[in-house]
Amino acid sequence: MTLSEIQSYLQQSPGGKVKFAFTDIDGVLRGKMISVQKLLDILDNGSGFCDVVFGWDVHDQLYETPVQLTGWHTGFPDQTCRIDLQTFRNIPWQHELPFFLADFSGSPAGETACPRSLLKRVAARAQEMGYVPRFAQEFEWFNFSETPGSLADKGHRQPEPLTPGMFGYSVLRPSQHFEYNRALFEKLTAFGIPIEGLHTETGPGVYEAAIHHDTVLNAADKAVLFKAGVKEIAAQYGIMASFMAKWNQQLPGCSGHLHQSLWDAAQQHNLFYDEAAPHRMTELMQHYVAGVLYALPHLMPMYAPTVNSYKRLVKGAWAPTTLSWGVENRTTAVRIIGSYEKAARVELRVPGSDSNPYLAMAASLASGLYGIRNKIPLRLKATEGNAYAQESNLPLPGNLADATHAMQQSGLAKELLGEAFVDHFTQTRLHEWKQFSEAVTDWEMRRYFEII
Repeated sequence: MTLSEIQSYLQQSPGGKVKFAFTDIDGVLRGKMISVQKLLDILDNGSGFCDVVFGWDVHDQLYETPVQLTGWHTGFPDQTCRIDLQTFRNIPWQHELPFFLADFSGSPAGETACPRSLLKRVAARAQEMGYVPRFAQEFEWFNFSETPGSLADKGHRQPEPLTPGMFGYSVLRPSQHFEYNRALFEKLTAFGIPIEGLHTETGPGVYEAAIHHDTVLNAADKAVLFKAGVKEIAAQYGIMASFMAKWNQQLPGCSGHLHQSLWDAAQQHNLFYDEAAPHRMTELMQHYVAGVLYALPHLMPMYAPTVNSYKRLVKGAWAPTTLSWGVENRTTAVRIIGSYEKAARVELRVPGSDSNPYLAMAASLASGLYGIRNKIPLRLKATEGNAYAQESNLPLPGNLADATHAMQQSGLAKELLGEAFVDHFTQTRLHEWKQFSEAVTDWEMRRYFEII
């Protein structure tokens, strides 16, 4: 639909209301429902939205670390939030309610902290260089026979998985919840998030879905809405869907792998594919991979943003632990895929399903473009076999504190993402670490309560 067709459609909408949302720094959707007339009134100038959404964490607790952009010291003013009409879609599971995504592009303080605005700036660099980045994020998540109330009553302990046992790629398990599986596939596709594949992974009640690739901003939009959509559809079937990176020490974690490639301006040729080259990797692709690997230790919190993220990144758990790459190797940080042009791509395996798609894609794309601009050679040899067993590979940061301090002090991170963003983002991650450091955990109670 053209923009004028969208406006005409909304004016004739029988419900008279729309929903819009944007993500905060953690990737959590924040928004509201407004009347169609209100939407039409704010299209040109935007709408004021309290900037506390960039001043508090996932539980609405104000940051205790010194965030400069907003806080009591600024009085929490409104920032201009702009609705992107090109993101229009109807929500199939909410009576076809019209929905839009928004961001804070053009708003001085809001733009600095807005994840979607950051990705738009990075994507513009690719366009200036003559490239069209195409991305897709795939997600794993666990499903539980719980409600928010039942889980709270348990103190968030021992949630009941939707199905028992390790049933990776099972035909049996999805058929036992056929209506839920069908709803995920059909309703998400109808929501403008075309699903390429949906299957069980290894673990009780764990699923994986692959979203069809798209230009990078559209791909991030779809990834954000996928997570929210899964949770809302699941709730209609009495199911809780969790995208937590690692909910159980004995089980694999949940990945959010990033698939990416660069195409020419007409999107006719994949610039990562050369039939005659070693591993079919063009020189451009090699520089891109080199840039991603070079910047990875500087940008880890963009891919692994929570304390829990690092519980997934352990040896033998289908997640990378080292700075490494390989061809069709699922033990490395970067996996090279593609025996033909359409499929040739880079898979970054570091991000978990708890990552903010806007931030993860912005970091990876900015890193790859940096490698191309500076013609960084891919000197690191491709890992063959088990990367976990190869001690020569440099380890990735092992916790959020170390990763955040590295990013905070990195001149490269500030060059790629902007100093103001890096300062703000790293303070939010230090806040997250502080909350964890002060918490008394079940592990501590079991270990010390009686014996110490």
